[in-house]
Amino acid sequence: MMAATCNDNIRARIKLLSCMLLPIAIGILVRLYFVQVKYHEEYLQKARARYTTTRVTTGKRGEIYDVNGHLLVSNIPCVTITCAPANLANDSQRRKLAYLLSRRFDRSYEEFYRRLNPERIRRNRDGSLSRVPNLYCMIERNASLAAAAELREAAKKNRLSGALFYEDDYMRTYPKGSMLSNILGYTNVVDDTDVPQLGLEKELNREITASEGRMRYERTRDGIPLNYGLHEYQQSRDGKNIYLTISEPIQAILEEELDVTYAKWRPRTLYAAIADPKTGNILAIGQRPTFNPNIRSTFTPEAARTRIAEDMFEPGSIIKPFTIGKALDWKFVTPDTRIDCDKGVWIYLNKPLRDSHPYDVLTVSGVIQKSSNIGTAKVALLLGESRVYQALTLFGFGRKTNLPFPIEAAGKVLPVKEWDGLSITRFPIGYGVQVTPLQMIRAYCALANGGRMPELRIIDRIEDPQTGTVTVMPHAEPVQLFDRPEAHRQLIEMMMQVTQPGGTAVRAAIPGYEVAGKTGTSRKYIPGHGYASGKYFSSFVGFVPARRPALVMLVTLDEPRGAYYASTVAAPTFQATAARVLRHLNIPPDHPEKSTKHD
Repeated sequence: MMAATCNDNIRARIKLLSCMLLPIAIGILVRLYFVQVKYHEEYLQKARARYTTTRVTTGKRGEIYDVNGHLLVSNIPCVTITCAPANLANDSQRRKLAYLLSRRFDRSYEEFYRRLNPERIRRNRDGSLSRVPNLYCMIERNASLAAAAELREAAKKNRLSGALFYEDDYMRTYPKGSMLSNILGYTNVVDDTDVPQLGLEKELNREITASEGRMRYERTRDGIPLNYGLHEYQQSRDGKNIYLTISEPIQAILEEELDVTYAKWRPRTLYAAIADPKTGNILAIGQRPTFNPNIRSTFTPEAARTRIAEDMFEPGSIIKPFTIGKALDWKFVTPDTRIDCDKGVWIYLNKPLRDSHPYDVLTVSGVIQKSSNIGTAKVALLLGESRVYQALTLFGFGRKTNLPFPIEAAGKVLPVKEWDGLSITRFPIGYGVQVTPLQMIRAYCALANGGRMPELRIIDRIEDPQTGTVTVMPHAEPVQLFDRPEAHRQLIEMMMQVTQPGGTAVRAAIPGYEVAGKTGTSRKYIPGHGYASGKYFSSFVGFVPARRPALVMLVTLDEPRGAYYASTVAAPTFQATAARVLRHLNIPPDHPEKSTKHD
Protein backbone atom coordinates (compact mmCIF):
# COMPACT_ATOMS: atom_id res chain seq x y z
CA MET A 1 0.00 0.00 0.00
CA MET A 2 2.74 2.38 0.92
CA ALA A 3 4.66 1.48 -2.26
CA ALA A 4 1.59 2.25 -4.44
CA THR A 5 1.17 5.60 -2.76
CA CYS A 6 4.86 6.40 -3.33
CA ASN A 7 4.62 5.54 -7.01
CA ASP A 8 1.58 7.73 -7.40
CA ASN A 9 3.47 10.63 -5.90
CA ILE A 10 6.38 10.12 -8.27
CA ARG A 11 4.05 9.99 -11.26
CA ALA A 12 2.32 13.11 -10.08
CA ARG A 13 5.61 14.92 -9.72
CA ILE A 14 6.70 13.79 -13.19
CA LYS A 15 3.46 15.03 -14.70
CA LEU A 16 3.80 18.31 -12.85
CA LEU A 17 7.42 18.68 -13.96
CA SER A 18 6.42 17.79 -17.52
CA CYS A 19 3.69 20.39 -17.45
CA MET A 20 6.21 22.93 -16.21
CA LEU A 21 8.92 21.99 -18.78
CA LEU A 22 6.57 21.70 -21.76
CA PRO A 23 6.13 25.48 -22.26
CA ILE A 24 9.88 25.90 -21.93
CA ALA A 25 10.46 23.21 -24.55
CA ILE A 26 7.85 24.73 -26.82
CA GLY A 27 9.53 28.14 -26.34
CA ILE A 28 12.92 26.69 -27.20
CA LEU A 29 11.52 25.01 -30.31
CA VAL A 30 9.83 28.23 -31.38
CA ARG A 31 13.06 30.10 -30.74
CA LEU A 32 15.00 27.53 -32.72
CA TYR A 33 12.51 27.93 -35.56
CA PHE A 34 13.03 31.68 -35.68
CA VAL A 35 16.80 31.39 -35.30
CA GLN A 36 17.39 28.47 -37.69
CA VAL A 37 14.63 29.08 -40.23
CA LYS A 38 12.91 32.44 -40.31
CA TYR A 39 15.85 34.69 -39.28
CA HIS A 40 18.63 32.30 -40.21
CA GLU A 41 20.42 34.62 -42.64
CA GLU A 42 20.30 37.60 -40.30
CA TYR A 43 21.78 35.71 -37.35
CA LEU A 44 24.30 33.99 -39.61
CA GLN A 45 25.60 37.34 -40.77
CA LYS A 46 25.89 38.56 -37.19
CA ALA A 47 27.77 35.41 -36.21
CA ARG A 48 30.10 35.65 -39.16
CA ALA A 49 30.85 39.24 -38.26
CA ARG A 50 32.29 37.95 -34.99
CA TYR A 51 34.49 35.21 -36.36
CA THR A 52 35.26 36.36 -39.92
CA THR A 53 37.21 39.34 -41.16
CA THR A 54 38.12 40.91 -44.50
CA ARG A 55 41.63 41.93 -45.39
CA VAL A 56 42.10 44.46 -48.20
CA THR A 57 45.30 44.25 -50.25
CA THR A 58 46.56 46.67 -52.89
CA GLY A 59 48.87 46.03 -55.83
CA LYS A 60 51.69 48.27 -56.95
CA ARG A 61 51.06 51.43 -58.93
CA GLY A 62 52.23 51.02 -62.52
CA GLU A 63 55.74 52.16 -63.37
CA ILE A 64 56.90 54.46 -66.17
CA TYR A 65 59.82 53.67 -68.48
CA ASP A 66 61.56 55.25 -71.44
CA VAL A 67 61.25 53.62 -74.86
CA ASN A 68 64.10 51.21 -74.13
CA GLY A 69 62.89 50.15 -70.69
CA HIS A 70 64.96 52.51 -68.54
CA LEU A 71 63.06 53.18 -65.32
CA LEU A 72 61.74 56.73 -64.87
CA VAL A 73 59.08 56.29 -62.18
CA SER A 74 59.12 53.40 -59.74
CA ASN A 75 57.88 52.02 -56.43
CA ILE A 76 60.13 51.06 -53.56
CA PRO A 77 59.05 48.83 -50.66
CA CYS A 78 58.34 50.65 -47.43
CA VAL A 79 56.41 50.18 -44.21
CA THR A 80 53.50 52.13 -42.77
CA ILE A 81 53.76 52.18 -38.98
CA THR A 82 50.73 52.86 -36.77
CA CYS A 83 50.09 52.64 -33.05
CA ALA A 84 47.23 51.87 -30.66
CA PRO A 85 48.13 54.16 -27.72
CA ALA A 86 45.39 52.60 -25.59
CA ASN A 87 47.48 49.39 -25.57
CA LEU A 88 50.26 51.09 -23.63
CA ALA A 89 50.11 49.94 -20.02
CA ASN A 90 51.04 53.22 -18.36
CA ASP A 91 52.58 56.66 -18.82
CA SER A 92 56.07 55.23 -18.43
CA GLN A 93 55.57 53.10 -21.55
CA ARG A 94 54.13 56.11 -23.36
CA ARG A 95 57.24 58.15 -22.60
CA LYS A 96 59.54 55.30 -23.51
CA LEU A 97 57.84 54.79 -26.89
CA ALA A 98 57.85 58.54 -27.63
CA TYR A 99 61.60 58.55 -27.01
CA LEU A 100 62.21 55.54 -29.31
CA LEU A 101 60.16 57.12 -32.10
CA SER A 102 61.83 60.53 -31.85
CA ARG A 103 65.22 58.84 -32.18
CA ARG A 104 64.24 57.23 -35.49
CA PHE A 105 61.90 59.67 -37.19
CA ASP A 106 62.13 63.37 -37.92
CA ARG A 107 59.80 64.63 -35.21
CA SER A 108 60.29 65.71 -31.63
CA TYR A 109 59.78 63.70 -28.48
CA GLU A 110 57.10 66.17 -27.39
CA GLU A 111 55.10 65.69 -30.56
CA PHE A 112 55.15 61.92 -30.30
CA TYR A 113 54.28 62.04 -26.60
CA ARG A 114 51.27 64.22 -27.39
CA ARG A 115 50.09 61.94 -30.21
CA LEU A 116 50.43 58.83 -28.03
CA ASN A 117 47.70 60.01 -25.67
CA PRO A 118 45.84 56.82 -24.63
CA GLU A 119 42.49 58.60 -24.86
CA ARG A 120 40.87 60.79 -27.44
CA ILE A 121 37.83 63.04 -27.46
CA ARG A 122 34.83 61.77 -29.43
CA ARG A 123 31.79 63.80 -30.33
CA ASN A 124 28.63 61.76 -29.83
CA ARG A 125 25.52 61.90 -31.98
CA ASP A 126 23.76 64.12 -29.49
CA GLY A 127 26.62 66.60 -29.67
CA SER A 128 28.09 65.73 -26.31
CA LEU A 129 31.78 64.91 -25.88
CA SER A 130 33.21 61.81 -24.29
CA ARG A 131 36.62 60.25 -23.73
CA VAL A 132 37.25 56.96 -25.51
CA PRO A 133 40.36 54.76 -25.89
CA ASN A 134 42.73 55.96 -28.63
CA LEU A 135 43.13 52.91 -30.87
CA TYR A 136 44.79 54.54 -33.89
CA CYS A 137 47.71 56.90 -34.37
CA MET A 138 49.81 57.28 -37.51
CA ILE A 139 53.49 57.04 -36.62
CA GLU A 140 55.30 57.02 -39.96
CA ARG A 141 54.14 56.60 -43.52
CA ASN A 142 56.69 55.30 -46.04
CA ALA A 143 59.25 54.26 -43.43
CA SER A 144 62.23 52.40 -44.86
CA LEU A 145 62.49 48.66 -44.30
CA ALA A 146 65.63 49.18 -42.22
CA ALA A 147 64.00 51.81 -40.00
CA ALA A 148 60.94 49.64 -39.46
CA ALA A 149 63.08 46.60 -38.59
CA GLU A 150 65.14 48.66 -36.15
CA LEU A 151 62.03 50.03 -34.45
CA ARG A 152 60.46 46.58 -34.26
CA GLU A 153 63.53 45.19 -32.48
CA ALA A 154 63.76 48.14 -30.08
CA ALA A 155 60.04 47.92 -29.25
CA LYS A 156 60.37 44.18 -28.59
CA LYS A 157 63.26 44.72 -26.17
CA ASN A 158 61.26 47.36 -24.31
CA ARG A 159 58.05 45.26 -24.29
CA LEU A 160 56.16 47.78 -26.40
CA SER A 161 55.38 45.56 -29.39
CA GLY A 162 51.70 45.24 -28.57
CA ALA A 163 51.06 48.89 -29.33
CA LEU A 164 52.75 49.07 -32.74
CA PHE A 165 51.52 47.75 -36.08
CA TYR A 166 53.44 47.40 -39.34
CA GLU A 167 51.94 47.22 -42.83
CA ASP A 168 54.01 46.53 -45.93
CA ASP A 169 53.52 49.19 -48.59
CA TYR A 170 55.14 50.86 -51.60
CA MET A 171 56.37 54.42 -51.99
CA ARG A 172 56.39 56.30 -55.29
CA THR A 173 59.90 57.35 -56.26
CA TYR A 174 61.52 59.17 -59.18
CA PRO A 175 64.99 57.64 -59.66
CA LYS A 176 66.12 60.28 -62.20
CA GLY A 177 65.35 63.22 -59.94
CA SER A 178 64.30 66.33 -61.85
CA MET A 179 64.71 64.67 -65.27
CA LEU A 180 61.40 64.97 -67.15
CA SER A 181 59.64 65.92 -63.91
CA ASN A 182 57.31 68.48 -65.50
CA ILE A 183 56.09 65.79 -67.89
CA LEU A 184 55.95 62.85 -65.47
CA GLY A 185 54.26 64.79 -62.65
CA TYR A 186 54.09 63.34 -59.16
CA THR A 187 51.72 61.86 -56.56
CA ASN A 188 50.78 62.78 -53.01
CA VAL A 189 49.56 60.33 -50.37
CA VAL A 190 46.01 61.23 -49.29
CA ASP A 191 44.15 58.88 -46.92
CA ASP A 192 46.74 56.14 -47.51
CA THR A 193 46.27 56.38 -51.30
CA ASP A 194 48.54 57.75 -54.03
CA VAL A 195 46.71 60.71 -55.55
CA PRO A 196 48.24 62.04 -58.79
CA GLN A 197 48.80 65.78 -58.95
CA LEU A 198 50.33 66.62 -62.31
CA GLY A 199 51.58 65.38 -65.66
CA LEU A 200 51.33 61.82 -66.94
CA GLU A 201 50.84 60.55 -63.39
CA LYS A 202 47.50 62.37 -63.42
CA GLU A 203 46.46 61.95 -67.04
CA LEU A 204 47.18 58.20 -67.12
CA ASN A 205 46.00 57.53 -63.57
CA ARG A 206 43.31 55.07 -64.68
CA GLU A 207 45.88 52.86 -66.38
CA ILE A 208 48.55 53.21 -63.69
CA THR A 209 46.35 52.71 -60.62
CA ALA A 210 46.43 49.25 -59.02
CA SER A 211 43.20 47.43 -58.15
CA GLU A 212 42.37 46.25 -54.64
CA GLY A 213 42.21 42.63 -53.60
CA ARG A 214 40.05 41.18 -50.82
CA MET A 215 40.49 38.08 -48.66
CA ARG A 216 37.60 37.07 -46.39
CA TYR A 217 38.46 34.39 -43.82
CA GLU A 218 37.51 32.93 -40.44
CA ARG A 219 39.61 33.74 -37.41
CA THR A 220 39.96 32.84 -33.79
CA ARG A 221 38.94 35.19 -31.00
CA ASP A 222 42.58 36.29 -30.91
CA GLY A 223 42.47 37.21 -34.58
CA ILE A 224 44.54 34.26 -35.86
CA PRO A 225 43.43 33.15 -39.38
CA LEU A 226 42.09 29.61 -39.63
CA ASN A 227 43.58 27.57 -42.48
CA TYR A 228 40.22 26.02 -43.34
CA GLY A 229 38.22 29.22 -42.97
CA LEU A 230 38.87 31.02 -46.29
CA HIS A 231 35.55 32.14 -47.79
CA GLU A 232 36.47 34.55 -50.60
CA TYR A 233 39.66 35.59 -52.33
CA GLN A 234 40.07 38.28 -54.95
CA GLN A 235 43.65 38.94 -56.00
CA SER A 236 44.92 42.52 -56.22
CA ARG A 237 46.29 43.63 -59.55
CA ASP A 238 49.28 45.84 -60.22
CA GLY A 239 48.73 48.95 -62.32
CA LYS A 240 49.81 48.95 -65.94
CA ASN A 241 53.32 50.00 -66.92
CA ILE A 242 53.76 52.90 -69.33
CA TYR A 243 56.57 53.05 -71.89
CA LEU A 244 57.22 56.51 -73.31
CA THR A 245 58.72 57.45 -76.65
CA ILE A 246 61.35 59.33 -74.64
CA SER A 247 64.96 58.15 -75.00
CA GLU A 248 66.72 58.58 -71.66
CA PRO A 249 70.19 59.27 -73.15
CA ILE A 250 68.77 61.97 -75.43
CA GLN A 251 66.72 63.36 -72.55
CA ALA A 252 69.87 63.52 -70.41
CA ILE A 253 71.70 65.45 -73.14
CA LEU A 254 68.83 67.91 -73.46
CA GLU A 255 68.59 68.42 -69.69
CA GLU A 256 72.31 69.17 -69.43
CA GLU A 257 72.22 71.72 -72.24
CA LEU A 258 69.10 73.35 -70.83
CA ASP A 259 70.92 73.82 -67.52
CA VAL A 260 73.76 75.57 -69.35
CA THR A 261 71.41 77.86 -71.27
CA TYR A 262 69.27 78.61 -68.23
CA ALA A 263 72.30 79.54 -66.14
CA LYS A 264 73.78 81.74 -68.87
CA TRP A 265 70.73 83.73 -70.00
CA ARG A 266 68.51 83.43 -66.90
CA PRO A 267 65.21 83.49 -68.81
CA ARG A 268 61.87 83.48 -67.08
CA THR A 269 61.08 80.20 -68.82
CA LEU A 270 62.98 77.93 -71.17
CA TYR A 271 61.31 75.32 -73.37
CA ALA A 272 62.85 72.67 -75.61
CA ALA A 273 61.77 69.47 -77.34
CA ILE A 274 63.28 66.96 -79.75
CA ALA A 275 61.13 64.82 -82.04
CA ASP A 276 61.52 62.17 -84.72
CA PRO A 277 59.89 63.84 -87.76
CA LYS A 278 58.92 60.55 -89.41
CA THR A 279 56.96 59.11 -86.49
CA GLY A 280 56.15 62.20 -84.45
CA ASN A 281 57.74 60.49 -81.44
CA ILE A 282 58.93 62.91 -78.76
CA LEU A 283 62.51 61.83 -78.00
CA ALA A 284 63.17 64.43 -75.30
CA ILE A 285 61.25 67.30 -73.79
CA GLY A 286 62.05 69.73 -71.01
CA GLN A 287 61.63 73.14 -69.51
CA ARG A 288 63.12 75.41 -66.90
CA PRO A 289 62.45 76.13 -64.10
CA THR A 290 61.88 72.59 -62.93
CA PHE A 291 61.75 70.64 -59.67
CA ASN A 292 62.74 67.32 -58.12
CA PRO A 293 59.61 65.33 -57.18
CA ASN A 294 61.60 63.43 -54.55
CA ILE A 295 62.41 66.71 -52.76
CA ARG A 296 59.20 68.65 -52.31
CA SER A 297 61.04 71.74 -51.08
CA THR A 298 62.08 72.31 -54.72
CA PHE A 299 58.45 72.49 -55.79
CA THR A 300 56.86 75.75 -56.92
CA PRO A 301 53.62 76.12 -58.89
CA GLU A 302 55.43 77.74 -61.82
CA ALA A 303 58.09 75.03 -61.93
CA ALA A 304 55.58 72.19 -61.73
CA ARG A 305 53.24 73.17 -64.59
CA THR A 306 53.62 71.44 -67.94
CA ARG A 307 54.23 74.83 -69.48
CA ILE A 308 55.50 73.53 -72.81
CA ALA A 309 51.92 72.36 -73.44
CA GLU A 310 50.02 75.04 -71.51
CA ASP A 311 51.77 78.29 -72.45
CA MET A 312 51.04 80.22 -75.63
CA PHE A 313 53.27 82.86 -77.19
CA GLU A 314 53.57 84.96 -80.33
CA PRO A 315 56.27 83.03 -82.21
CA GLY A 316 57.77 85.69 -84.44
CA SER A 317 59.78 84.65 -87.49
CA ILE A 318 59.84 80.88 -86.87
CA ILE A 319 56.34 80.86 -88.37
CA LYS A 320 57.43 82.46 -91.67
CA PRO A 321 58.29 79.23 -93.57
CA PHE A 322 54.67 78.09 -93.52
CA THR A 323 53.18 81.02 -95.41
CA ILE A 324 56.10 81.22 -97.81
CA GLY A 325 56.16 77.44 -98.24
CA LYS A 326 52.54 77.37 -99.34
CA ALA A 327 53.09 80.40 -101.60
CA LEU A 328 55.75 78.30 -103.36
CA ASP A 329 53.44 75.26 -103.39
CA TRP A 330 50.52 77.22 -104.85
CA LYS A 331 52.83 78.83 -107.44
CA PHE A 332 52.36 82.42 -106.29
CA VAL A 333 56.12 82.84 -106.05
CA THR A 334 59.35 81.03 -106.86
CA PRO A 335 62.62 81.09 -104.90
CA ASP A 336 63.88 83.73 -107.31
CA THR A 337 60.86 86.07 -107.15
CA ARG A 338 62.15 89.51 -106.22
CA ILE A 339 60.56 91.42 -103.35
CA ASP A 340 61.14 95.10 -102.66
CA CYS A 341 61.85 95.37 -98.93
CA ASP A 342 61.79 99.19 -98.94
CA LYS A 343 65.16 99.56 -97.25
CA GLY A 344 63.88 98.36 -93.91
CA VAL A 345 60.72 100.43 -93.40
CA TRP A 346 57.41 99.80 -95.19
CA ILE A 347 54.25 101.82 -94.55
CA TYR A 348 51.04 99.82 -94.97
CA LEU A 349 47.66 101.29 -93.97
CA ASN A 350 49.56 104.15 -92.35
CA LYS A 351 51.41 101.73 -90.04
CA PRO A 352 55.13 101.04 -90.35
CA LEU A 353 56.57 97.54 -90.60
CA ARG A 354 60.31 97.26 -90.03
CA ASP A 355 63.12 94.83 -90.70
CA SER A 356 66.10 94.40 -88.42
CA HIS A 357 68.35 95.57 -91.29
CA PRO A 358 67.68 97.95 -94.22
CA TYR A 359 67.27 95.45 -97.06
CA ASP A 360 66.56 96.76 -100.55
CA VAL A 361 65.42 94.01 -102.95
CA LEU A 362 65.53 90.35 -101.86
CA THR A 363 64.56 87.16 -103.58
CA VAL A 364 62.08 84.94 -101.74
CA SER A 365 65.08 82.79 -100.77
CA GLY A 366 66.70 85.92 -99.36
CA VAL A 367 63.53 86.78 -97.46
CA ILE A 368 63.85 83.49 -95.55
CA GLN A 369 67.62 83.70 -95.16
CA LYS A 370 67.54 87.27 -93.84
CA SER A 371 64.20 86.82 -92.04
CA SER A 372 62.63 89.89 -93.65
CA ASN A 373 59.30 90.91 -92.11
CA ILE A 374 58.51 93.17 -95.04
CA GLY A 375 59.28 90.52 -97.63
CA THR A 376 57.12 87.93 -95.85
CA ALA A 377 54.21 90.37 -95.49
CA LYS A 378 54.33 91.21 -99.21
CA VAL A 379 54.27 87.50 -100.11
CA ALA A 380 51.22 87.15 -97.82
CA LEU A 381 49.49 89.97 -99.72
CA LEU A 382 49.99 88.00 -102.94
CA LEU A 383 48.19 85.05 -101.33
CA GLY A 384 45.28 86.95 -99.81
CA GLU A 385 43.65 86.54 -96.42
CA SER A 386 41.86 83.22 -96.95
CA ARG A 387 44.97 81.47 -98.27
CA VAL A 388 47.17 82.83 -95.47
CA TYR A 389 44.64 81.54 -92.94
CA GLN A 390 44.55 78.20 -94.76
CA ALA A 391 48.35 77.97 -94.73
CA LEU A 392 48.60 78.60 -90.98
CA THR A 393 45.80 76.27 -89.93
CA LEU A 394 46.95 73.57 -92.36
CA PHE A 395 50.09 73.16 -90.27
CA GLY A 396 48.09 72.70 -87.07
CA PHE A 397 48.21 76.16 -85.51
CA GLY A 398 45.07 76.74 -83.47
CA ARG A 399 44.67 72.98 -82.89
CA LYS A 400 45.85 70.94 -79.91
CA THR A 401 48.43 68.19 -80.38
CA ASN A 402 46.36 65.96 -78.05
CA LEU A 403 49.37 64.68 -76.19
CA PRO A 404 48.21 63.15 -72.86
CA PHE A 405 48.74 66.13 -70.60
CA PRO A 406 46.06 67.26 -68.13
CA ILE A 407 46.07 70.75 -69.66
CA GLU A 408 47.01 71.75 -73.20
CA ALA A 409 46.36 75.08 -74.90
CA ALA A 410 44.98 75.18 -78.43
CA GLY A 411 46.76 78.33 -79.48
CA LYS A 412 44.97 81.10 -81.31
CA VAL A 413 44.54 81.88 -85.00
CA LEU A 414 41.61 84.21 -85.57
CA PRO A 415 39.16 83.34 -88.36
CA VAL A 416 39.36 85.66 -91.38
CA LYS A 417 36.11 87.41 -90.51
CA GLU A 418 37.79 88.75 -87.35
CA TRP A 419 40.90 90.08 -89.12
CA ASP A 420 41.58 93.77 -89.39
CA GLY A 421 43.43 95.37 -92.29
CA LEU A 422 46.85 94.75 -90.76
CA SER A 423 46.31 91.09 -89.87
CA ILE A 424 47.45 89.78 -93.24
CA THR A 425 50.82 91.52 -92.78
CA ARG A 426 51.27 90.61 -89.10
CA PHE A 427 50.05 87.02 -88.73
CA PRO A 428 52.53 85.53 -91.27
CA ILE A 429 55.47 87.08 -89.37
CA GLY A 430 54.33 85.65 -86.03
CA TYR A 431 52.47 88.58 -84.45
CA GLY A 432 48.77 88.45 -83.54
CA VAL A 433 48.77 84.64 -83.54
CA GLN A 434 49.56 82.47 -80.54
CA VAL A 435 51.07 79.01 -80.58
CA THR A 436 52.40 76.47 -78.10
CA PRO A 437 55.93 75.05 -78.34
CA LEU A 438 54.41 71.64 -79.05
CA GLN A 439 52.39 72.97 -81.99
CA MET A 440 55.50 74.53 -83.45
CA ILE A 441 57.55 71.35 -83.26
CA ARG A 442 54.69 69.39 -84.88
CA ALA A 443 54.57 71.88 -87.74
CA TYR A 444 58.34 71.64 -88.28
CA CYS A 445 58.05 67.85 -88.32
CA ALA A 446 55.93 68.32 -91.43
CA LEU A 447 58.65 70.40 -93.09
CA ALA A 448 61.31 67.83 -92.15
CA ASN A 449 59.20 64.84 -93.20
CA GLY A 450 58.79 65.62 -96.88
CA GLY A 451 55.76 67.83 -96.29
CA ARG A 452 53.88 65.10 -94.38
CA MET A 453 52.77 66.08 -90.88
CA PRO A 454 52.67 63.30 -88.25
CA GLU A 455 50.74 63.49 -85.02
CA LEU A 456 53.01 63.78 -82.00
CA ARG A 457 53.37 60.75 -79.71
CA ILE A 458 54.80 60.47 -76.21
CA ILE A 459 53.24 57.13 -75.17
CA ASP A 460 54.77 54.22 -77.09
CA ARG A 461 53.12 51.22 -75.43
CA ILE A 462 51.26 50.05 -72.32
CA GLU A 463 52.06 46.78 -70.59
CA ASP A 464 49.77 44.76 -68.33
CA PRO A 465 52.17 43.06 -65.86
CA GLN A 466 49.56 40.48 -64.87
CA THR A 467 49.06 39.03 -68.34
CA GLY A 468 52.16 40.27 -70.12
CA THR A 469 49.94 41.87 -72.76
CA VAL A 470 51.52 44.85 -74.51
CA THR A 471 49.35 47.41 -76.30
CA VAL A 472 51.24 49.57 -78.79
CA MET A 473 49.81 53.04 -79.22
CA PRO A 474 48.81 53.58 -82.84
CA HIS A 475 50.74 55.72 -85.30
CA ALA A 476 48.44 58.07 -87.18
CA GLU A 477 49.13 58.28 -90.90
CA PRO A 478 51.00 61.54 -91.64
CA VAL A 479 48.99 64.11 -93.59
CA GLN A 480 50.49 65.37 -96.85
CA LEU A 481 50.48 69.18 -96.77
CA PHE A 482 52.37 70.00 -99.99
CA ASP A 483 50.82 69.43 -103.40
CA ARG A 484 54.15 69.74 -105.19
CA PRO A 485 57.27 67.92 -103.89
CA GLU A 486 59.42 70.38 -105.82
CA ALA A 487 58.04 73.29 -103.78
CA HIS A 488 58.87 71.48 -100.57
CA ARG A 489 62.45 70.82 -101.71
CA GLN A 490 62.85 74.47 -102.62
CA LEU A 491 61.70 75.54 -99.16
CA ILE A 492 64.21 73.20 -97.50
CA GLU A 493 67.03 74.63 -99.60
CA MET A 494 65.98 78.11 -98.54
CA MET A 495 65.89 77.14 -94.85
CA MET A 496 69.37 75.61 -95.12
CA GLN A 497 70.68 79.04 -96.10
CA VAL A 498 69.53 80.35 -92.69
CA THR A 499 72.35 78.42 -90.95
CA GLN A 500 74.96 79.17 -93.61
CA PRO A 501 77.15 82.27 -93.86
CA GLY A 502 74.90 85.30 -94.46
CA GLY A 503 71.96 83.72 -92.65
CA THR A 504 70.51 84.64 -89.26
CA ALA A 505 71.44 81.37 -87.51
CA VAL A 506 75.05 80.58 -88.33
CA ARG A 507 75.49 79.65 -84.65
CA ALA A 508 73.08 76.75 -85.21
CA ALA A 509 75.34 75.23 -87.87
CA ILE A 510 76.92 71.85 -87.08
CA PRO A 511 80.17 71.21 -88.96
CA GLY A 512 79.79 68.37 -91.43
CA TYR A 513 75.98 68.43 -91.34
CA GLU A 514 73.44 70.35 -93.38
CA VAL A 515 71.06 72.10 -90.99
CA ALA A 516 67.71 73.67 -91.94
CA GLY A 517 65.96 75.98 -89.53
CA LYS A 518 64.64 79.38 -88.62
CA THR A 519 65.21 81.97 -85.93
CA GLY A 520 62.46 84.00 -84.31
CA THR A 521 62.72 86.99 -81.97
CA SER A 522 59.35 88.45 -81.02
CA ARG A 523 58.32 91.14 -78.60
CA LYS A 524 56.34 89.77 -75.69
CA TYR A 525 52.64 90.61 -75.61
CA ILE A 526 51.07 90.90 -72.15
CA PRO A 527 47.25 90.81 -72.19
CA GLY A 528 45.78 94.07 -70.98
CA HIS A 529 49.10 95.90 -71.29
CA GLY A 530 50.22 95.42 -74.88
CA TYR A 531 53.77 94.69 -76.01
CA ALA A 532 56.21 94.94 -73.12
CA SER A 533 59.32 97.03 -73.54
CA GLY A 534 62.53 95.03 -73.49
CA LYS A 535 60.84 91.63 -73.13
CA TYR A 536 61.12 89.02 -75.88
CA PHE A 537 60.56 85.43 -76.88
CA SER A 538 63.67 84.09 -78.60
CA SER A 539 63.34 80.85 -80.57
CA PHE A 540 65.13 78.58 -82.96
CA VAL A 541 63.59 75.54 -84.64
CA GLY A 542 65.55 73.31 -86.97
CA PHE A 543 66.13 69.82 -88.29
CA VAL A 544 69.24 67.87 -89.18
CA PRO A 545 70.48 66.42 -91.47
CA ALA A 546 68.37 68.74 -93.59
CA ARG A 547 67.73 66.34 -96.50
CA ARG A 548 67.36 63.18 -94.37
CA PRO A 549 66.29 64.46 -90.96
CA ALA A 550 66.93 62.36 -87.88
CA LEU A 551 65.54 64.94 -85.48
CA VAL A 552 63.62 68.18 -85.16
CA MET A 553 64.42 70.46 -82.23
CA LEU A 554 62.81 73.58 -80.80
CA VAL A 555 64.37 75.97 -78.29
CA THR A 556 62.43 78.94 -76.88
CA LEU A 557 63.54 81.39 -74.19
CA ASP A 558 60.98 83.63 -72.50
CA GLU A 559 62.56 86.93 -71.40
CA PRO A 560 66.27 86.08 -71.67
CA ARG A 561 68.61 88.49 -69.92
CA GLY A 562 71.81 89.93 -71.28
CA ALA A 563 70.82 89.38 -74.92
CA TYR A 564 67.61 88.55 -76.72
CA TYR A 565 68.28 87.84 -80.40
CA ALA A 566 67.48 84.20 -81.10
CA SER A 567 70.68 83.85 -83.11
CA THR A 568 72.59 84.57 -79.90
CA VAL A 569 70.59 82.87 -77.15
CA ALA A 570 68.63 80.03 -78.82
CA ALA A 571 70.62 78.88 -81.87
CA PRO A 572 73.72 77.83 -79.86
CA THR A 573 71.59 75.59 -77.63
CA PHE A 574 70.27 73.83 -80.71
CA GLN A 575 73.79 73.41 -82.07
CA ALA A 576 75.27 72.02 -78.84
CA THR A 577 72.36 69.66 -78.19
CA ALA A 578 71.81 68.41 -81.73
CA ALA A 579 75.53 67.74 -82.26
CA ARG A 580 75.61 65.46 -79.20
CA VAL A 581 72.37 63.71 -80.16
CA LEU A 582 73.63 63.04 -83.68
CA ARG A 583 76.71 61.38 -82.24
CA HIS A 584 74.59 59.33 -79.87
CA LEU A 585 72.37 58.18 -82.75
CA ASN A 586 75.45 57.52 -84.88
CA ILE A 587 74.09 59.64 -87.74
CA PRO A 588 76.86 60.06 -90.36
CA PRO A 589 77.66 63.62 -91.44
CA ASP A 590 76.72 64.94 -94.87
CA HIS A 591 80.25 66.17 -95.41
CA PRO A 592 82.72 64.07 -93.37
CA GLU A 593 85.63 66.18 -94.50
CA LYS A 594 84.11 69.20 -92.73
CA SER A 595 83.10 67.37 -89.59
CA THR A 596 84.91 68.16 -86.31
CA LYS A 597 84.26 67.05 -82.78
CA HIS A 598 82.13 69.16 -80.49
CA ASP A 599 82.23 68.37 -76.79
